[in-house]
Amino acid sequence: MLIREPIAAGTFYPPQAEACREELKRLFSDSASEWKTEPLFGGLVPHAGWRCSGGVTAKVFAALSGGARAVTPKRSADTPNDNEAVIILFGGVHRYRGRKAAMFTRGRWQTPLGPIDVNARLAERILDESSLIVDDADAHRDEHSLEVQMPFVKYVLPAATILPIMVPCDDAAVDVGLSVAAALNAADCEVVIIGTTDLTHYGPRYGFTPQGLGADANDWAKQVNDRRFLDLVCDMKSEQVVPQSVEYRNACSGGAVAATIAAVAALGATRGVLLDHTTSSEVLFTPGGPVAQDSVGYAGVVFN
Repeated sequence: MLIREPIAAGTFYPPQAEACREELKRLFSDSASEWKTEPLFGGLVPHAGWRCSGGVTAKVFAALSGGARAVTPKRSADTPNDNEAVIILFGGVHRYRGRKAAMFTRGRWQTPLGPIDVNARLAERILDESSLIVDDADAHRDEHSLEVQMPFVKYVLPAATILPIMVPCDDAAVDVGLSVAAALNAADCEVVIIGTTDLTHYGPRYGFTPQGLGADANDWAKQVNDRRFLDLVCDMKSEQVVPQSVEYRNACSGGAVAATIAAVAALGATRGVLLDHTTSSEVLFTPGGPVAQDSVGYAGVVFN
């Protein structure tokens, strides 16, 4: 069996089962969701180390497990009943150089809390539906953006299967999301769609300092640059996400976001709701103390 072993455990999140479970317990205790009744089609989470962004991610997963559970796509009477919950994960591309979206189609992903099976049947449906997605498990070997979500999935929805898809930041991203939604509409399975991106990477470390350095510059990165991207997300403007993320450098995984919005919109979502928005400088530095020279934005959004 093909097994994707963790590469970020011990750096982005705790590698041991007990420590990982305790950290998740702490993150969720600080992230109680009031989302109880409205159906949710999915969410958007960051993918940094849990110390910086884990609280934001927990709020989204808490909402998805609290009020949303999952969405059951429409199907025809003669469609086989798959009768299972699936988490579709659209991830960023930090090292992969392929031109098409890359899907991990079979096997399992290992986490400190135990393995998560990949939904091979649904993967086959999607590959049949779209020429924009390729079967490429090797592309996922060194990519952290989806891995850091897997312990959250195992903790919140332990019986679910997954389908990890890395989406390049290009004009095909929207069609990738639409093709996945089309395949879901031809299947009978409970589905949650989760995309991941971090926001503006500001500072000398990232070679991006259009407002100089200091507290005001970090505030601009969050309140102006991040917000213009988040406004597009909440307004479901999938076609504009990739161009803006390239022009303003306010998201590192615009392709994953565009695919997520397109997919949830095709399944029935009409808006995004911002649950939380913070930065690494706010999390790591005390107000009134030293000012961070570098800062990265993180946001949690749900779609309903």
